[in-house]
Amino acid sequence: MQNTRKVTVAESDSIRIEEAFVRGDEQALRDVYLKHGKLVYTFCRRTLDEARAKDVTQEVFISAWRSRARYNPAKGSLVGWLVAITRNRIIDNIRAESRHLEHRAGNDPIDLPIDSGIEAIGDRLMIADALRSLPERARQVMELRFYADLTHRQIAERMSMPLGTVKSDIRRSLLRIRRRLEPAYE
Repeated sequence: MQNTRKVTVAESDSIRIEEAFVRGDEQALRDVYLKHGKLVYTFCRRTLDEARAKDVTQEVFISAWRSRARYNPAKGSLVGWLVAITRNRIIDNIRAESRHLEHRAGNDPIDLPIDSGIEAIGDRLMIADALRSLPERARQVMELRFYADLTHRQIAERMSMPLGTVKSDIRRSLLRIRRRLEPAYE
């Protein structure tokens, strides 16, 4: 069965940028940075101080640019790939800082349980990014459902919408978010 899903203008633009990025188009690197730099920096800033977050953000984009030939859109979204690189760079940075501090103090190295906390931050940021990609009404419906914990009926009343429309918006939004996030977790 052939997939006949329509590609939106935003998705088409993202595909164009991703293809240009992989080809080595420097304008695409600027576009990718403008589109995803804030997300990468926010992820870094949740764990690192401001100066280190800026440095790691720069390292992420340098690393992504240098390894762009390894990016495979069939395996996941560009933002998912960048978040994975960011996660690894944050962990590397924290471990290096820990080794540096331990060396200066003359202590034995200790393992820090950092992986799961950073992974959770990355997941939350990717979900927030996926929500921002939804049309305004659908995003509002999803936020009311999952952040305000309202029922379908309560959402319909609050937004003055038919109940069936609320249910349809939630179903379509979940499918769209799944398509956006699924490759990042395969």
